[in-house]
Amino acid sequence: MRPSSGGQNLNKQLLKAAGVKIPNVPVLVNAVSQRVKQLYAGNRPFVKPLPGEEAEDIALREIAEGKLTVEIDFSAVAEKEKRERELQK
Repeated sequence: MRPSSGGQNLNKQLLKAAGVKIPNVPVLVNAVSQRVKQLYAGNRPFVKPLPGEEAEDIALREIAEGKLTVEIDFSAVAEKEKRERELQK
């Protein structure tokens, strides 16, 4: 895994394939960002890195191949909305 170029050269095919798995762009960006941080911290990739492949592309490929998924917990939002409704009564 070589150092990042700041995300300037993301593989467009991988980006499109990952976008099919996670169609919400902000969620996809956050997932890739978090995974890149994990890879730089020493976590092992879920796919075999290709020669010269950057961490961003590894993360995108992990998502595109279904090796990495995201889970969104809306319970905190629901609790906050419930408290706000109770305060308005």
